[in-house]
Amino acid sequence: MKEVSAGGVVYYQENDEIKVLMIEDIYHKWTLPKGKREEGETYKQTAIREILEETGIKGEVVKPLDKVYYEYYHSSFDKVEKEVHYYLVKALSNQIKVQTSEISSARWLSLEDAWEKQKTSGYENNLFVLKKALQELGFNKF
Repeated sequence: MKEVSAGGVVYYQENDEIKVLMIEDIYHKWTLPKGKREEGETYKQTAIREILEETGIKGEVVKPLDKVYYEYYHSSFDKVEKEVHYYLVKALSNQIKVQTSEISSARWLSLEDAWEKQKTSGYENNLFVLKKALQELGFNKF
């Protein structure tokens, strides 16, 4: 089975400070908001909808970042091939409202803290996407 999702590296800028939104999933891993594409949606529309559903944050796509591919095993479908389209997304507000049915928490982190969370508590397949986004935002302390 193949599954296609989209999501984003969401950032918010206030004065000179830029923060990135990361979510803690039900497995206590820190990751990026994303979700399955619905019929008739573009990848950008999916990313914006999923970010809003999971975190309450309205955003606008700045640019595409990259795609991530991985496989996982599901009890009903056996092997699932997953493709995730990621975008750099500018938040239009910073008020988080977590969808607790899908995620444990969400937090705005400094660029440096977001990179540390990703390295220590994130999924390896998101590493290069977050790095690319952080570079776009001016961070280079890898």
